[in-house]
Amino acid sequence: MADSPVRPSMSHSYHCRIYVTLRPSVLDPAGTAVQSGLQQLGYDSVSQVRIGKYIELTLEAPDEATASQQLDTMCDQLLANTVIENYCFEITALEGAVTP
Repeated sequence: MADSPVRPSMSHSYHCRIYVTLRPSVLDPAGTAVQSGLQQLGYDSVSQVRIGKYIELTLEAPDEATASQQLDTMCDQLLANTVIENYCFEITALEGAVTP
């Protein structure tokens, strides 16, 4: 197991939003069930429903590039099953959030 990342001496806080979705080639039985339910409720214009995951977290890092690299590693190692899922994320710096 890899060593835990060392907390930097001066870091910034970032709000991260991660979106995990099934790859287009993977069947989505949950999406099919939701689509069927919506159509039974009369929403006939709904199609191609896909179910995914949405994750929010706050991350401390020395800069946005490092935060992005760490988040990419987190997604690859735990947050997404990259065999069947794709992911993307957004990073927003939290104003005035600098920790010594």
